[in-house]
Amino acid sequence: MVKRIGGFRRKTRSKLSKTPRTQGKISLRRYFFKFKEGDKVLLTAEPAIQTGMYFPRFYGKIGVVKGMQGKCCKVEVKDGNKEKLLIVHPVHLRKM
Repeated sequence: MVKRIGGFRRKTRSKLSKTPRTQGKISLRRYFFKFKEGDKVLLTAEPAIQTGMYFPRFYGKIGVVKGMQGKCCKVEVKDGNKEKLLIVHPVHLRKM
């Protein structure tokens, strides 16, 4: 097996960075937002909070909330022909 060089956030300079206007504290409303089962959501990572962040390949994808697991949402995303289940914190999601 090939050993991977670099970590989770490798080659994500533009995806996981904020513009100067959006830097600073995030709103608590967005942090504690509740999603219902069946909601369509857009995966947009919040770089300031690393907990519950999904793999950067899924940035900008649209998924469906399938349920909750603790404070995080189970989001089903289509990756090619496969359906994948991601566990994502609500701060990294936007309602469609």
